[in-house]
Amino acid sequence: MFVRFGKCFVVAALVLTTGAHWAALQTIAWTTMFANNLRTQSVTAAVAQTFDGEHLCPLCRAIATAKKSEKKADAVPSGLKMEFPPAAEKIALFSPKPVSAISQFEFLADATFQKPPVPPPRDLPV
Repeated sequence: MFVRFGKCFVVAALVLTTGAHWAALQTIAWTTMFANNLRTQSVTAAVAQTFDGEHLCPLCRAIATAKKSEKKADAVPSGLKMEFPPAAEKIALFSPKPVSAISQFEFLADATFQKPPVPPPRDLPV
């Protein structure tokens, strides 16, 4: 019970903080406007009149005024903004040192003809 309530609370908080509630209300407003315009006009004319922005329904006007009146708080308060020190005027880039190419034959030849420096250990009596 509490887990379900917690999940619902988190979803509601995310919806409200991201502004998805305005998108949902705007979708409802456009749907009702389109349905009302479709009763008297063709589909293309109804779509054009619904989304032209000149023929707003009362719900669209209410959403627009509510969005404007909603205060947008700064994401970071002005006193807490990060400031970086100025970068150096000149940046020098150096190319890597050249790598000498060793053929595979030379590499394997050195490894196969050298004897081990120490004889292998013998079995210890138990």
